[in-house]
Amino acid sequence: MAIRMPRMIKKSSTYGDIPKGHFVVYVGEKQKKRFIIPISFLSQPVFQDLLSQAEEEFGFDHPMGDVTIPCTEDSFINLTSRLKK
Repeated sequence: MAIRMPRMIKKSSTYGDIPKGHFVVYVGEKQKKRFIIPISFLSQPVFQDLLSQAEEEFGFDHPMGDVTIPCTEDSFINLTSRLKK
């Protein structure tokens, strides 16, 4: 089953691959996967709620250096798919 995810990029390379207007988040409960998502998501209330949950669970001082979101990868993809519509 293919999921079309325009403008959201899942990668595992260095910071040099982040396009202008995007930022990195790590998603997952046990194994974290790296996603590059548009900064425009930050203005969406549902994404802000997700960030609040991440702050409660992890705080902002995290060893991976980027935002870590405590949800399943499927839930994150579902949420970001809705934000793009």
